[in-house]
Amino acid sequence: MSITEEIIDIPAEHIRNVFGEFDHYIKNIERALNVTIIARGGSLKIIGEAAKTKRAVNVLNQLIQLSVNGEVITDQNVNYTLALSMEDKQEKVTELYDELICHTIGGRPIKPKTHGQKNYIRNIREKMIVFGVGPAGTGKTYLAMAMAITAFRNNEVNRIILTRPAIEAGEKLGFLPGDLQSKIDPYLRPLYDALYEIMGAESFQKNMEKGLIEVAPLAYMRGRTLDNSFIVLDEAQNTTPAQMKMFLTRIGFGSKVIVTGDLSQKDLPTGQQSGLDVALKVLGGINDIGICMLSSQDVVRHPLVQKIVKAYDDYEAKQKHLSKDGLKKDEAAGARTKRSSVRRKISERGHK
Repeated sequence: MSITEEIIDIPAEHIRNVFGEFDHYIKNIERALNVTIIARGGSLKIIGEAAKTKRAVNVLNQLIQLSVNGEVITDQNVNYTLALSMEDKQEKVTELYDELICHTIGGRPIKPKTHGQKNYIRNIREKMIVFGVGPAGTGKTYLAMAMAITAFRNNEVNRIILTRPAIEAGEKLGFLPGDLQSKIDPYLRPLYDALYEIMGAESFQKNMEKGLIEVAPLAYMRGRTLDNSFIVLDEAQNTTPAQMKMFLTRIGFGSKVIVTGDLSQKDLPTGQQSGLDVALKVLGGINDIGICMLSSQDVVRHPLVQKIVKAYDDYEAKQKHLSKDGLKKDEAAGARTKRSSVRRKISERGHK
């Protein structure tokens, strides 16, 4: 096992951004790759095994380039760059930040943060219907909202329609007080949150009053034809096949549709098939429909969320494997019982 040293240059003004508070990012890289990183003047010395040192150099060069490009380094940048490096993928984090979607009301730029998200945005731009499927925290809804608001501001569509099935997340809420809007608002709150952050509450309210932005439960889509609209169906894993077919057949001319969902978080009654599952199987071969499957690597919330999603994925995969093994054992036991029964009958005939 040979220990090697690599030295790379880092502009002094970018050291703080790349190192993080209390050298937090550098310590993460050292732990993940089992290397030692020493700052000396305007350079970094990386010490470790050859392969790991090479990965650390690759990660640090990308983070330095991000900082030079004016980006503020975050935990998500560091963790994602590390993940790409460990899997020996050729994609670079620096390729993500040349694609600006829009700015929030506070001036923060909204950009894809992973290559899965970038592919999702590209599909939304190019396709008429896009399915964004993946675990919590992958930006499915938020990026769809950002693209919808951008299209609306650019006069590419006349209105934004946001919808989701009004179904409880595993608990009975009973009769909610208030008028119809008050009853459906709790189900649509995630959509409102994204609209407020990107568009601002005042602009949102004005466009709502004009009917240019509509937020409604999925059941209200029946019987309508939606022309020149940007339509987002959120939480699509909780639709039935009939509801999904009804929704997809509402689309008129000049419209764009984004369907988002997480197949691991279904709130449908036991035994009820998800409309999202069926749609992915039925529509996968149509050219004008894009299907983007996001993974735990695309999670951009707190790093712990990524670990939780990964842990659940591993657990579910293990359970499926155990279930298959159990089924095979049952089938083998059944076959042995059948063979034993046949031998017994033959033996009985012989005695007769």
